[in-house]
Amino acid sequence: MHILVLNVGSSSLKFQLIATDETSIAQAADRRLARGHFERIGGEAIVALSAAGGPTTKTAVQLRDHAAAVEYLIAWLTSGESGAPISRVADIEAVGHRVVHGGERFTQSVRVDDKVWGAIEDLIDLAPLHNPHNLRGIAAARAVLGAGVPQVAVFDTAFHHTLPEIAYLYAIPYQFYRRYGVRRYGFHGTSHRYIAWRYRQLTGTTRDATKIITLHLGNGASACAIVGGNSADTSMGFTPLEGLVMGTRSGDLDPAIIDFIGEKEGMAPREVDAMLNKQSGLLGVSGLTADMRELLAEESEHADRRARLAIELFAYRVKKYLGAYLAGMNGADAIIFAGGIGENSPDVRSRICKDMDWLGMRLDEGKNAGLAGGEGRFDADGSRVALWVIPTDEELLIARDTWRVVTGHDLRS
Repeated sequence: MHILVLNVGSSSLKFQLIATDETSIAQAADRRLARGHFERIGGEAIVALSAAGGPTTKTAVQLRDHAAAVEYLIAWLTSGESGAPISRVADIEAVGHRVVHGGERFTQSVRVDDKVWGAIEDLIDLAPLHNPHNLRGIAAARAVLGAGVPQVAVFDTAFHHTLPEIAYLYAIPYQFYRRYGVRRYGFHGTSHRYIAWRYRQLTGTTRDATKIITLHLGNGASACAIVGGNSADTSMGFTPLEGLVMGTRSGDLDPAIIDFIGEKEGMAPREVDAMLNKQSGLLGVSGLTADMRELLAEESEHADRRARLAIELFAYRVKKYLGAYLAGMNGADAIIFAGGIGENSPDVRSRICKDMDWLGMRLDEGKNAGLAGGEGRFDADGSRVALWVIPTDEELLIARDTWRVVTGHDLRS
């Protein structure tokens, strides 16, 4: 089945066209047919397109809205120049959409109908920066492809619906949970779920026996404790702001800081919230950049103190969460790194894993250095905990879930 995967932002659209079915899932033989992204939709958009294995071509195109972007995309996919094995709109058999927030209502991926659409709209209060754009993508795909093509919503929060009460409740008056749904929801669930599936495939571990910690480390970063194949705890909370230090997000902080800074700087709560989400994290501490690669270069070439401080703060926060989860889980069989930083930075992985002797964790620096963008283990012989790098693949999981929903197969993976 040819499935178009869409991830829509306020003025952006990322896509992949993936061929998947029961046989390809079982054999990990899914085919990526095309991929790309659109930026600055609403004016002169920058469009980057690539057929499987081919070079990326970039161009500027006037695109008034997301529907125009999807229309442009479909025209390219069905043209000979895309290289994709489809020649007409009908060859696209379903569309899978990343939807950030499913609240407590959506615990797995679902086909979008009017009732589901309304429920996603009702959740906009919980994700005002994401769900409206995700709905815009669904509307655009429906307008271009027609109502007969199935649209499937795959929720970032769904994997974390298995969190126990002691993990998802905050120690504030209980009525705020009952009235407004104030609780830990967690995000990056599609990534953590894929990593756990891939780990089981690589190691032959059964779902019920899976006891691991997954680290999605990128511009957005989160940790997840997975026990029995289910999410048992995760670092992001009511919003993606909580938890680890990120590119521009602060992660954990004393909530009293919000009023304190607001009063001292004359900032409204929304302005402080924007500062914590967009001007903090690696960027805020270093004063230079949110890009870990650039910070590592600054530290190496110029011994920049604040660059080093940002890197060490990032690594220390991950280490603290590892300690907390290992205590809560009563140990783990593996710690798995993914995401742009987790997959591509041996230096950061080394800083996180060092000085964990109490746990019996030992990394092999040679193996670690050889895993920049690849997949494999980097623990030393005798390490009590296996250390892995497993590149995440959220788009592939969205495509597979879309196939499962459309065909009525089991969504557990």
